Order: sequence, then C-alpha cells, then structure tokens
Amino acid sequence: MSRQFFGTDGVRGRVGVEPMTAPTVMKLGWAVGQVFASSGNRQVLIGKDTRISGYLFEAALEAGLASAGINSRLLGPMPTPAVAYLTRTFRAAAGIVISASHNPYFDNGIKIFSTEGRKLPDEVELQIEALMVDSEMSTVDSSDLGRAYRVDDAAGRYIEFCKSTFISGQRLDGMKIVVDAANGAGYDIAHRVFRELGADVVSVGAEPNGLNINKECGATAPDNLRAHVLLERADLGIALDGDGDRIIMVDHRGEIVDGDEILYVIAQARKQAGKLNGGVVGTLMSNLGLEHALSNLEIPFERAKVGDRYVMELLHKKGWELGGENSGHVICLDRVTTGDAIVASLNVLSVMKETGASLADLRSGMTLYPQYLVNVPIKEKVDLTGITQISDAVERAEKELGDTGRILLRPSGTEPLVRVMVEGQVANDVENICNEIARAVGDALD
Repeated sequence: MSRQFFGTDGVRGRVGVEPMTAPTVMKLGWAVGQVFASSGNRQVLIGKDTRISGYLFEAALEAGLASAGINSRLLGPMPTPAVAYLTRTFRAAAGIVISASHNPYFDNGIKIFSTEGRKLPDEVELQIEALMVDSEMSTVDSSDLGRAYRVDDAAGRYIEFCKSTFISGQRLDGMKIVVDAANGAGYDIAHRVFRELGADVVSVGAEPNGLNINKECGATAPDNLRAHVLLERADLGIALDGDGDRIIMVDHRGEIVDGDEILYVIAQARKQAGKLNGGVVGTLMSNLGLEHALSNLEIPFERAKVGDRYVMELLHKKGWELGGENSGHVICLDRVTTGDAIVASLNVLSVMKETGASLADLRSGMTLYPQYLVNVPIKEKVDLTGITQISDAVERAEKELGDTGRILLRPSGTEPLVRVMVEGQVANDVENICNEIARAVGDALD
C-alpha cells in the first residue's frame, strides 16, 4: 500500500522498520494504547492529512487503540500542529497524526505527540518499539474496549487558537494574501484564519481529492504560489506543505522567501522590540547568510542536526524560543510546541502591520548565499573522517572560500548517499568547488 515507514518522530522514525500496512498500523495503535493505558488517561486524538490512505490507517489505528481499551477522538483532516495543540487542550494521553508531510500521496507515516503536544521522549518511543517487536497483540475484555468519537469543532478550535497568537486588536484589512494549502490538511483552515482577521484571501491548493496532496503546489512547489501572487497582484503569498507544519512565503515581487529568511524577519523584529529570548537555532543546512545577518544584529545563532526534532531539542537545551529550517519548519516556542505554518506566517504579518513595511523590505537585511548541493551515491554507509583524498579536497576548498563560505559533507540517514553542500558569495565558484569535492568523494568511495 504505502512505501513509507512509520515512526514517532516523523515519516521515517525510530519505531519499527516495517512498511505502512493496515495490520502494522493497527498493532502500532495497540502498542501506543498499552503504553498509555497504565497512566489512567485513556483518551487519544487522531488527525490526518488528505491522502487517500488516511481513511484506511485511521480505521486501523482506531481498532488497535480500542483493543487496548483506549478511546479515540477523531479530528478528521487536521494540520500536524493543530493535533499537537488539541492534544494539550483536551488533555489527552497522546495525539497521533497520519501524514507523510511533504511527500507524494502514495506515501504515508505516523507522528505521535505527548500530552504536552511535544514529540515523545526517547524512553516512551523505546517502550512502543519493544511492544511492536517483541509482543503479540491482544485484546481487553469486551466491556473494556475503547470507543471512538468524532470531534466536530476541531477546526474551529484551532482557528481561534491561531488567531489568538496574532497581535491583540490588530487586523489584516486592506491586505491581499494568496494562500496555497498544498491540497493538504490545512485546505479548509488556513484561508479561514486570514479571512477572519480581515484579509482579502485568494485560496489555491484547497481542493484535495486524496491523490493531489503536494502535487505541483504548496511549500515544496512554490512556483505555483509565485504565479498566483503575481497574477492577483497580491501583497504576499503563503504556502503550507501537506500537513501544515512547513511554510514558504512569496513577496509582492514574486520572490520566494524561505524558512531562513522568515526566521530572520521574526528574530529581527523581536530583537528590536526587546522580546527575543536568547538566540536562534538553525540546522547544518541553514544558509550562511542567516548566520551572518543575525551576527550583525548581535543575535546568537546555533546549528542543530537536520530535522525539526533536533532543532526543538537544542531550543529546549538553550532555553530559547525561536528556531527552524530553511525548508520551512519555523518554531516559535512562546506560542506553539512544534513547527506551525499558520502561526509562523502570522508572526511575519504582525511585523508587517506594526512596521508598515512590505515582506520584500523586511527580508532585505539578509542576503542568501548561493548554495549548491550534490548527492553522491555510495555502496554502503561509511565514516568519512580519516579518508585523505576527501579531507585534502575539503581543505583546498576551505582555503579558496576563506571566511565567505561553508562546506558540509553529510551521509544521508535514509539513503545510500553522501550529501555535499557548498555555499559562498559567488555562484559559479560554489558550483565548481562542490563538484570537485563530490568527485573526490565518489573516487574515494568507489
């Protein structure tokens, strides 16, 4: 049915290595139920995006949870951050999202949030994993079986929450916004948030059919948003991904504004207002231009491993509130517990309203450095340290780039690839240097 794997921290997670099938998902529901039943809290929320396999896996999860004596509250199509929020407000034991995020419709996955609306602790993940691998599924007595309830006002609750994160008393009247919901979980929610705040909203990517999620639209295909912004002569555009936790924006000129630039806009405004708690967390893939722009503002910047999970871990460790990835995960921990496209965009819109500046003006203080990426196929995972041919190539490149560039070699966590990334001030130089290092990696590992 589905090519993806399930896991508690995303589409490809730690729990299990089996493909997504109904029996596997049902056992996952049972394992989750077993772990949380002992707490005495027998309520779990289930949300999903719009891909067609969500119907199957929702039913399988519900059956697995019921067999463990857990009651399910079914939210229907709902952005991932909405499930995190509603898990907190319902005080549920956990919230489960059926989604493959930015992937095509034929993939699917599972994300699980704790009662606080955060990713599960490692020890809980390990408990679920052990039950999946080592235990046979069983069923409680008939009188103790769990039940399922539909939450009819889930969308309205989340819409009101999103609006509550916007400036009190402020509105978006006079602003024209294009919203591309990627034919995903936010298709009936995102446009309503901005419209209820007074904006003139042009809604695209809001006709899901189970097969068109992320297809040539949304945060992973921002050219669709750009075309509509220019056609409609809008003030800006906002694109979500399939499960609504990533955001990419487009300014009135049709220029794409990625997650790094969105972080810069929010961080700069908070710094000027004296409301920035600590610094900003990015990832190894965050553009060097973000690091330099924040340094000019005397804002501390730290890099985590790639993945919003690692950004979150470093934020909690540092006690900071703002972080994210260039792909569009933007986390504002003073407002939400996970990446939230709608809340992040409202942060940017609040800056625009307070300053009277356009998105193009706000992003102008940061210059994105040209970045070039080459994926080098390898036969098996290998430790790159100590391979002279590779280290010599990197050393030569670092001397050529000096302080104006950056090199990153990163073995893929899911594929037999080494990712070679180079960024610097001159695009042609960056491309040539990246290709040279990639050839050295390929030759050394052939």
